[in-house]
Amino acid sequence: MVDFAGWSMPVVYSSIVAEHRATRAAVGLFDISHMGRIRCQGPACEQFLDGITTRRIAGVQPGQIRYSLVTNDAGGILDDVLVYHLLHARGASYYEMVVNAGNRQKILDWLEAHRDDAEIEIHDTTADTAMFAVQGPRALEIVRPLSAVDPATLGYYHGAESEIAGSAGVVSRTGYTGEDGCELIVPAGAALELWEKLDAAARQIGGTAAGLGARDTLRLEAGMPLYGHELTEDLNPFQAGLGFAVNLKDRSFPGSDALVKLRDDESLPVRAAWKLSGKRVPREGYAVLADGKPLGEVTSGTFSPSLEVPIAMGYVPAKWAAPGTQLAIDIRGRHEPARAVELPFYRRPSNKPPV
Repeated sequence: MVDFAGWSMPVVYSSIVAEHRATRAAVGLFDISHMGRIRCQGPACEQFLDGITTRRIAGVQPGQIRYSLVTNDAGGILDDVLVYHLLHARGASYYEMVVNAGNRQKILDWLEAHRDDAEIEIHDTTADTAMFAVQGPRALEIVRPLSAVDPATLGYYHGAESEIAGSAGVVSRTGYTGEDGCELIVPAGAALELWEKLDAAARQIGGTAAGLGARDTLRLEAGMPLYGHELTEDLNPFQAGLGFAVNLKDRSFPGSDALVKLRDDESLPVRAAWKLSGKRVPREGYAVLADGKPLGEVTSGTFSPSLEVPIAMGYVPAKWAAPGTQLAIDIRGRHEPARAVELPFYRRPSNKPPV
């Protein structure tokens, strides 16, 4: 167990590799209650969130979930977020924003600073709820008996209010592993009972609880950026390869004017990915080299349990990021060959359930 943004979090239950492989083969169960959950209610919420996030929220239908970014006035990334548009059982709609644990207070303060309508209600529901990710090719199988809404009926990046193990909650077809699966939000008081039911069901089919270590190796194989590593306030979405999450046409939000200019700036380093031929593992901060000279540095690296090779992501000038480019990474004084590749490193086999 380690401290993580003020939460006591499990790094590993058995071993990172065992938990990683169980998630790829069957199901992994992750306690992600540390993720911030911020509720926005009121008739002006759609317009408000549309003016805060990089991706258009106006027109997002109830049940849809949108991956987006929150940027500062210079276009730097304050956080990457999920915005849920949900319906209460009584029919009223509301929005739930899921943010990174370390950025929760920053995003709350940012929302409050830009709120100019007294009818917009913003509530931090993080401490009142728990959140679990159930991921893997058999994830829906163990959630289905516990949820009034069959997660298999939800499209990718869709969610709904649902009774879950006897408590009112939310089920969504989302995840951070590159596998199919869903995420569940329930009242904090219902968390232990739900966790124990999910854990028992997972064990019966070769699954397991999984910690932060496996969560990191899974998301890295899937080519997903992590805030504080591939995403920071000093990087803009286009550098990070997240241009798809920026809608600039006919929109205004903090940083939009800066992003119009940054979109075509080819002088800035961009996110790249590498496979290494040896066994030595690149880590955050290690230098990326061309002809022995530093070009940039690694932001995340690991030994891939699925591919059985070292992999890494980091930032280098755009001309050095093209797939096939041969570079090197300085690993404790040795220059290890590294070949730039397309993301993701890992794709779910076609015989696994589609999303």
